[in-house]
Amino acid sequence: MRVLVAADSAVTRAGLESVITQSSSLSVAGSVSTGDLIEQIRETQPDVVLLACRRGLEESLESWLDSGPAFVLLTDDVEQPSTRVGFRSGLRGILPLQASAREIAVAIEAAAEGLVVLHLDAMHLDALHPDAVNLRQATGPAARRAEAPDAPITPREIEVLRLLAEGLANKNIAWKLKISEHTVKFHIASIFTKLNVSSRAEAVAIGIRQGVILL
Repeated sequence: MRVLVAADSAVTRAGLESVITQSSSLSVAGSVSTGDLIEQIRETQPDVVLLACRRGLEESLESWLDSGPAFVLLTDDVEQPSTRVGFRSGLRGILPLQASAREIAVAIEAAAEGLVVLHLDAMHLDALHPDAVNLRQATGPAARRAEAPDAPITPREIEVLRLLAEGLANKNIAWKLKISEHTVKFHIASIFTKLNVSSRAEAVAIGIRQGVILL
């Protein structure tokens, strides 16, 4: 999955490039300042644009969102007008600038699959978009503890969980369900969150106890 990094700070761009290269499923399509963003999108044709920006970009953000790829925004203020306008216009992810590498990578993968991802700090925006997904579904143990214990497992997640019980790898699950491997990863992360587990074995064990998986 090819990601174009956009930020006015060279230091910020370097840091985000490092985050992307740490993920085996992501690659850097390019790195650019916001002033050259549209031209670079046309030249590199990325799957996702990872945009780090501060306040005062309301007009530019709307025009960027019309350029084609999915956008994930890193911002210092999720309350700024451009964030709300952008979310209504097609932003696929909103995270604070201090988001972890794991959160950024998950948001990029989810955005590429057409999901809308919100960090906890931006949860109030979920009412603006019917497909918004909270990053609690895909991050770490602290986030999993914050998840409501009765969060329902979806029919698709049950399918994934049953295939996990068969010992299938992500690639094989993707083939069987006719979905991408990135989507499989996202479903597994969501399952871990809802069951409050950190491994496939734990998820399968709980699935058996709850009757989701039949032996």
